Amino acid sequence: MSIRILLALLTGLLLVLLYPPFGFALLAPLSLTPLCLALGREFRPVARFALGFISGLVLWAGVCWWIAPVLAVHGGMGDFGGWGTFALFCLLKSIHCGLFGLLAGVLIKHWFAPPAIALLWAVLERTQEPLTLFGWLMLGDAGIDMGLPLRVAPFAGVYGISFLFALTAACFAAILLKRPRQHALWALLTLLPVLLPALPVALRPAAHAALVQPNLPTAHEANPDSYAESKAHFARLSLDALREGPVDVVVWPETPGPMFYDEDPDLRARVREVSTAANAPVILGTIWRDRSGAPRNSALIAPAALRYDKMFLVPFGEYVPSLFSFVNQVSDEAGAYIPGEQITLMPIGGRKAGTFICYESAVGHHVRNFAREGASVFFNISNDGYFFRTPAREQHLQLVRMRAVENRRWIVRATNNGITAVIDPAGAVREQIPPFDRRSVRAGFGYVEELTIFTVGGDWFIVGGALAVCAALIASQWPSYRKPRPRKPQPSPQRKPENRPENDPPRARGSA
Repeated sequence: MSIRILLALLTGLLLVLLYPPFGFALLAPLSLTPLCLALGREFRPVARFALGFISGLVLWAGVCWWIAPVLAVHGGMGDFGGWGTFALFCLLKSIHCGLFGLLAGVLIKHWFAPPAIALLWAVLERTQEPLTLFGWLMLGDAGIDMGLPLRVAPFAGVYGISFLFALTAACFAAILLKRPRQHALWALLTLLPVLLPALPVALRPAAHAALVQPNLPTAHEANPDSYAESKAHFARLSLDALREGPVDVVVWPETPGPMFYDEDPDLRARVREVSTAANAPVILGTIWRDRSGAPRNSALIAPAALRYDKMFLVPFGEYVPSLFSFVNQVSDEAGAYIPGEQITLMPIGGRKAGTFICYESAVGHHVRNFAREGASVFFNISNDGYFFRTPAREQHLQLVRMRAVENRRWIVRATNNGITAVIDPAGAVREQIPPFDRRSVRAGFGYVEELTIFTVGGDWFIVGGALAVCAALIASQWPSYRKPRPRKPQPSPQRKPENRPENDPPRARGSA
């Protein structure tokens, strides 16, 4: 059992090494192999769940450790409360890996095990956000710089890449477990990306944006002087970018403080000044209150005054899940935010644009709706100031890049203190402002009208995969539930009588 635990720990460690700050993405196709080896040698269901759970604990503790200091400082919980709540978070998130261990252990001995196990991993990834309220890096996100596997994203989303990596790992485990040769032949499916069209490269920008990264402190005392200075700061940086040339839009980040566009005449005047100087609209983050007084985290385009209200709120940052009602809210805004109800598109240069906010970049099935509704370019505004100097910034950018590939859209991203960037439809970063730089830049971007299979079909791959996994699980148990056929009674063999005279007595033992 100790060797199996070490194998589970090794899978957790390999998964951690895939993402920033390490970025050893080439390990992705083999990262699940140690866990599959352990599951192939373990026959107890509880132990299989435990092995997967151990891998999950290492994964989430190693990738998302930055959540603890965020809760400790910005949530006002202190070190004990922050790390204690983070421990509960890891326990909750690891249940998915435990379920993978439990079910993959059932499938692993069958001839269809490799694709079934790979689909199981992808399907469980898709359930992270709705069940645990926090979806972050998927296995497929490690392939953001791998041109060949990345071809799958416009068809099946990030989960298609996760499937390819998990399939490779399961096939390699089948070889090490000395399964029949046909088990490893499933690895031929990993060649499918060769048949898919290559990602678009060398695209030329058709428009320009002025991106503003103000690098304002997140934890600051909200007083009239600092608030006025922040607004003036936004305007100055915007005008600096305009000196580089004309732009089609000016983009400010998600509000790093309580900025109320509707309630603040001075803020509206600053935005109007910038919009007039640029002869272009301004996209900015603002807080908007509905009739009940409840706040919403919004993206607004001025002077058109169209507003998109964030629909997927970040747990602990904008609301506190009921399970963790004892946790303080990270945001300074009094009261929990409420989510928006619908997609809103914004006019940019005669085209339609979709603007998603901060954490929504982790929700691929939501971001695709902007393109499906007609957006030919994406904007992403974010405030990553809560992340301190942790790898969370690079991780967040990796998620945004995957959304660009899935939908084949340019993404123009403005953040408070990093990472502000322009990403092309192949997921490559074209322009970037380093973190914590107080700077603005004039950057090029483009428009794309075509829709990808993922944009139109969404979770078709996951739905089909879930059905296939259910069928595989039923097939794996079918022999246990079949009624054995009743056997016909066999007549007992009869000994042939000896040819002996009727009155001849039997010979004594040992006589001649």
